[in-house]
Amino acid sequence: MTTKLTLRLDHTVIRNAKKTAKRRGVSLSRMVEDYFKSILRQQKVPSKESPVLSEVAGILSNRNNGERLIAGYKKHVTGKYH
Repeated sequence: MTTKLTLRLDHTVIRNAKKTAKRRGVSLSRMVEDYFKSILRQQKVPSKESPVLSEVAGILSNRNNGERLIAGYKKHVTGKYH
C-alpha cells in the first residue's frame, strides 16, 4: 500500500533531485523511497569495531575498560553515520 507524503524542501534541491531522477530513469518518489529503505537497512546492520580497536581493547588490563572503549566507539560510529 502506498501513502502520500508531503515534504517541504528548498526549490533548488527539488529541481536538482528531479533532474537526477530523470537521468536515472526513476520517479522522484521512487528515489526518495529507496533512500529511506537504505537508511532502514543500515540501522539493521550492527556496526563492527575496527580491528585496531579490538586489538587495543584486548590488551587492556581491565576487561571492563575494553568493553567500554568498544561501546564508546560504536556510539561514535552510530552518531556519525545515522
